Amino acid sequence: MTVAAVPARKDAGRADGVWRSDGYGTVLAIRGGRLQEYQTTAVSCLRGETARRTGHGGDGPAVYSGDDATVYRIRPARGGAEATLHFDGSTGDRKLRRLPALPARCVEPAPKGARATFDVFWQTFQDNYPFFAAKHVDWQEVRDRYRPKVYDGMPDAELFALLREMVRPLYDAHVHIDAGDTGAFAQGRPGTAVPSPELDQQAQHYVVRQDLGGARLPNFANGRIGYAQLPGGTGYLRISGFGGYDRTTGAYVRNRAVLDRTLSEVIRPGLRRLVLDLRINGGGSDALALQVAERLTDQRYFAYAKRAREDRHVPGAQGDFTRPQPIPVRPAPDRFRFTGPVAVLTGGETYSAGETLTQALMQRPGRTLRVGQNTQGVFSDVLERALPNGWTFGLPNEEYLTPSGTTFDGQGIPPDIRTGNFLREMREQAQDSAYTRALAALREREQDQNQDQDQNQDQDQNQDQDQDQDQGR
Repeated sequence: MTVAAVPARKDAGRADGVWRSDGYGTVLAIRGGRLQEYQTTAVSCLRGETARRTGHGGDGPAVYSGDDATVYRIRPARGGAEATLHFDGSTGDRKLRRLPALPARCVEPAPKGARATFDVFWQTFQDNYPFFAAKHVDWQEVRDRYRPKVYDGMPDAELFALLREMVRPLYDAHVHIDAGDTGAFAQGRPGTAVPSPELDQQAQHYVVRQDLGGARLPNFANGRIGYAQLPGGTGYLRISGFGGYDRTTGAYVRNRAVLDRTLSEVIRPGLRRLVLDLRINGGGSDALALQVAERLTDQRYFAYAKRAREDRHVPGAQGDFTRPQPIPVRPAPDRFRFTGPVAVLTGGETYSAGETLTQALMQRPGRTLRVGQNTQGVFSDVLERALPNGWTFGLPNEEYLTPSGTTFDGQGIPPDIRTGNFLREMREQAQDSAYTRALAALREREQDQNQDQDQNQDQDQNQDQDQDQDQGR
């Protein structure tokens, strides 16, 4: 049995029908106010998330909300054969192409057992993971080595251990496995720690003692943001994540409103220089991260471009990746915007959206200074996937490109000024070298700018005197 879409000629401008995304291995079936996601690979199709319509299209997008607070916004193009999909909290859009019906695999019973679970797991990475070459991992060799060890009926603990060992050499913080009661797997880059509430609290106490001299660090946004106004017009802004700002809901729109109010309280006239501390930052919404960048410029500029891994075997695929989509930083309208010198503190515990903000600020007019150590090296949204046995896992499938087309995945974004290890300094209660160097560098830059202004004024005065002398002759 197949589920046919409404013919395009009767469905132009509407979201109902069956859609395949460019990249992301996803098919959406929409009918009667209900959205059903299907997660596809070259060998499988499994049901994913469901959502119900909460907003009508009209001239705007059709809006569907899932039980996990995911919000889909689908805008069909004129003619009805294509559409764009936007997720609240993400940057950029995904391109959808209409299908005449669900793929056959999506209406057939899904294979069960350990072998099917292995095959879906391996194929999902094969179709979507962009970084095997950079990680020096031969994924085909991984299949050849582990597939013969899999047999239907093998204990869950044995299968979980096998899947874990397959992906361990990637050392990718955006790769995770949730095997329910059997176990869970996640890891960061060697030599770094995974951000946690406990580590965040330790860092906050350390900063207050070492950097702020015991002064109070007022907290905002459900404790995820701290800000202190220091003498001489220096601001210290610490952000531990891009989400969780509202106690009552995880909805992006509420988080955005809380962040807007917070930034309006802390980024105000009188600020001369800013230290932005992202060293213990677990990531979150890239759109919220860009919201911070929008308060730090009065010019629109290029932040990064996004592209997704594309399976060449999918009909319509143009190559190994989707077309890069430029993501801009737009100055926040009707808000005070700080355009002075900014130093960003980073380290191996700067994850995901903390890194995409760091990357966006690299292109900021006036150039932002980065101090500390390399970030973690994981930028992509996490592609969440299900397995036939009910387990779930996640992996990255996107690249965030610089203007020259390179990425920082794996190695992370390097600092302009490299300093000591923040976690070790915190553990030993030593001087916070990144903070100290950042303040000194900001003051030096300000002095250089003042000298340049004085020289320009002197040149202008000399030119005026020359003009007066010429006129006198």
